[in-house]
Amino acid sequence: MQLFGMTTTIQISSRGTMTLPIELRRRLKLDKHSILLVEEREDGIFLHPAMTVPVRDIPKSTIKKWIKDDEADAASVTVLKR
Repeated sequence: MQLFGMTTTIQISSRGTMTLPIELRRRLKLDKHSILLVEEREDGIFLHPAMTVPVRDIPKSTIKKWIKDDEADAASVTVLKR
């Protein structure tokens, strides 16, 4: 198992954007439609490609759990009125 590959320095623009080098995008098979997940870790950030899955391929039990979790989160929100 390879834990890491090449090390590259990437500059962040004044708009907060960064561009991954073309060699890296090609090796990881990333294109303009790719989505990266950003995971904040104790020692920095970790980027990894996201995989999209059609909703029809997600088990109904998983979707029901997501809905239940979302409803529980929504119920815990306190709305402040001015």
